[in-house]
Amino acid sequence: MSSSSSTSPTGDAVTLRRNRILSSKLYFDVPLSKVPLIYSSAYDISFLGIEKLHPFDSSKWGRVCRFLIVEGVLDKNGIVEPLEASKDDLLVVHSESYLSSLKSSPNVAMIIEVPPVALFPNCLVQQKVLFPFRKQVGGTILAAKLAKEQGWAINVGGGFHHCSSEKGGGFCAYADISLCIHYAFVRLNVSRVMIIDLDAHQGNGHEMDFSNDSRVYILDMYNPGIYPFDYEARRYIDQKVEVVSGTTTNEYLRKLDEALELAGQKFDPELVVYNAGTDILDGDPLGRLKISPDGITARDEKVFMFARERNAPLVMLTSGGYTKTSARVIADSIVNLSKKCLIDFHRSR
Repeated sequence: MSSSSSTSPTGDAVTLRRNRILSSKLYFDVPLSKVPLIYSSAYDISFLGIEKLHPFDSSKWGRVCRFLIVEGVLDKNGIVEPLEASKDDLLVVHSESYLSSLKSSPNVAMIIEVPPVALFPNCLVQQKVLFPFRKQVGGTILAAKLAKEQGWAINVGGGFHHCSSEKGGGFCAYADISLCIHYAFVRLNVSRVMIIDLDAHQGNGHEMDFSNDSRVYILDMYNPGIYPFDYEARRYIDQKVEVVSGTTTNEYLRKLDEALELAGQKFDPELVVYNAGTDILDGDPLGRLKISPDGITARDEKVFMFARERNAPLVMLTSGGYTKTSARVIADSIVNLSKKCLIDFHRSR
């Protein structure tokens, strides 16, 4: 739509964003034979072995799915494969200048915290790093549509909560949470979204993006003694729950119960976006918390129950997790959600 001189720049920006969302191909119809679990083999990052220089297990997404298939809870043919987010899709939140900055390999290297990436031609960095991320963004955006249709959706990836419209960091190059919510505002006609961010790190990206947006309520439970130390973004958290290094399972779950109780009194969500990082695990080198695998299973169950009790569709993203056991823990938790009938892998088959 061409802008007219009679409308304000802000109005133009809103119209342009809306048009981009409405013309996007990322929301496509998924047959009912599929379950609302989203994954593509393109998620997994393999880059001449240098991906091992970052503590993140960049093949964990595929391993989660393989565990679920071996357990017999998931049929490989039931998985939903998302589309890659295009430049137009990304411009819904990101600026042209930010997306252009990703054409510089040194910039991407800083964002993903792997210095040698700076030395590679950008075409290779796009193919090996940014394309997998863009597929995961497509998965997060689609997850909201599937959650609205089926009550829940899990993107076995995404949760890039350190990225805002103008700035990446902490292994997060695109703001998939912000994008997912803006698409839901327009395509799903929702106006109240709750972000429950239980990754060990503060979700400073979505906090900056929704700093002045009363439609989004942010509950962030994080370790204040680790990255990103974003004090400005902390001002925009609606409900801040700080869990210090060394916090153990029982204390963590008690704080979570209290936090969910309060969140439910303060805000009535039409959609819940759950950033379910497993870097709270005992032994995670970056999270520095001491939560047991069973504690993560209990945590996820509590969040799904919270959404179920309010009849709010829930999107789950796997986010951070820096131990090799992380994939197994995620898979075990998903199996538990299925056993507790909080998700249903067999309804349509």
